[in-house]
Amino acid sequence: MYTALYRKFRPALFSDVKGQDAIVTTLKNQIKADRIGHAYLFCGTRGTGKTSVAKIFARAVNCENPKDGEPCGECAVCRAITEGNALNVIEMDAASNNGVETIRQIREEVGYSPAEGRFTVYIVDEVHMLSESAFNALLKTLEEPPSDVIFILATTEVRKIPDTILSRCQRYDFRRIPVATIASRLKELLDKEGIRAEEKAVNYIARMADGSMRDGISLLDQAIAFYLGEELTYDRVLSALGASDSELFAGLYEAVLKEDVYGALKLVDGVVLHGSDLSLFVNDFCLYLRNLLLVKSVGDPEGIVDLSSEAMAVLKTQAEASSVNSLMRCIRICSELSSSLRYSAQKRILTEVALIRLIKSETETDTASLLERVEKLEKKLEEGVPVRVTEPAPAYAPRSAPVEKKISPEKKKELLPAIPDDIRALILDWGELVDSLAAGYPVRNGFAGARLSLSNQNKLRILIDDEIRYGLCTTPEALELVEKACEERAGRRVELEVVPGNRDGGREEPDLRELLSEMINMEIEEE
Repeated sequence: MYTALYRKFRPALFSDVKGQDAIVTTLKNQIKADRIGHAYLFCGTRGTGKTSVAKIFARAVNCENPKDGEPCGECAVCRAITEGNALNVIEMDAASNNGVETIRQIREEVGYSPAEGRFTVYIVDEVHMLSESAFNALLKTLEEPPSDVIFILATTEVRKIPDTILSRCQRYDFRRIPVATIASRLKELLDKEGIRAEEKAVNYIARMADGSMRDGISLLDQAIAFYLGEELTYDRVLSALGASDSELFAGLYEAVLKEDVYGALKLVDGVVLHGSDLSLFVNDFCLYLRNLLLVKSVGDPEGIVDLSSEAMAVLKTQAEASSVNSLMRCIRICSELSSSLRYSAQKRILTEVALIRLIKSETETDTASLLERVEKLEKKLEEGVPVRVTEPAPAYAPRSAPVEKKISPEKKKELLPAIPDDIRALILDWGELVDSLAAGYPVRNGFAGARLSLSNQNKLRILIDDEIRYGLCTTPEALELVEKACEERAGRRVELEVVPGNRDGGREEPDLRELLSEMINMEIEEE
């Protein structure tokens, strides 16, 4: 009968455990010094070695001939535990045995000495699934345990375990296993199985394992079964796992940069026809966007982004054409899509709608999307793209014939001064900011009707035309409220300057709120 690779190559010794060196060293030192605790808590994500280490530890503490803290694997006790026939090592799945009766039975059994070996070891997997009454019953045993009993509790959700249990256990956090460690282990297994595989294919499986050694071995087993007796190439692994190539993601993001909706939807159509899983496709695209953001932010993220030199060159080229704001917006939309796809029966429709949202930023009304649209406008103006502003037709002209007025890019750039991103966001959200003020109607109305400008020192200048409203808005209380609201939204202290702004008084400063609104709603046409 065939044995799955993850069971066939389950670690038998502490030295076989990969990626958890600190935990292994600590446990071996406890065994060698005979400083063995009565309760251990192994927590961490799936497939990181919790149950395997628990079984090795159970054999090591009972081994008749331990060697440097390792079980010998040859004595009668070691063989019995390995074969699952030992009476003094009890494994329990708390997911299916979570009632108080099970724990009460354990409390009755711990009073007896072990039938063989030095210790009776209870390995409780997924311990967070125990009921509240079961935890209370277990607490008494952990408080006053017999000297020959050891509890090893394993969980993937440590936050669900009561503090009273946590405080009575030695806690060991099993970390996600690095990609390089998983890839190295997979190569060892392939050599033992006599199977040839490309290094690129092995590295891809290791990345897909997401820090889980067991998942990595299971994916490798799946790929081997799909191409039984053949060499595992990168393309074959992609086909076997239903995944997509990084070149596809580069092409998809290129369509986003070029605002090519048809090209993006055509790529998705190809993914669907190929039979790839759209959920996995979206998750992989999120990872591609994350790599782009790291390249954009760090420049050369060696050791953080695991890609070939060719793929890295493409990333750097696309990162130069992107902004941090746009990449973060793309990641946010894709993350929302990934969550929605999990339980949706219309995965293709949701994916296509999300891609249109990525490309058509004008469909979004959040601050990040507005900033991205302003950035695009400024970039096109700098490149000298002509702007067409459509004005209402005169009374004597037909309604279907709008009058066009061309404005040169140089003149438009002069109208809009350089504005820091956080100040621009404040100006765009000024109406909401004023509405949130805990002040009377006259004060809110005064700030809402103010014109906004920017001083030479990048101070946000608030110009209030009406003298009465100006007086109400310049009281210490009113100024403190608006300064605090600006600081909360901008994430830093914003210097404000409230001045009388009578339009007939000689002030000719532009109203930035109006200018930004014009820029956002402006139609851009490329010649």
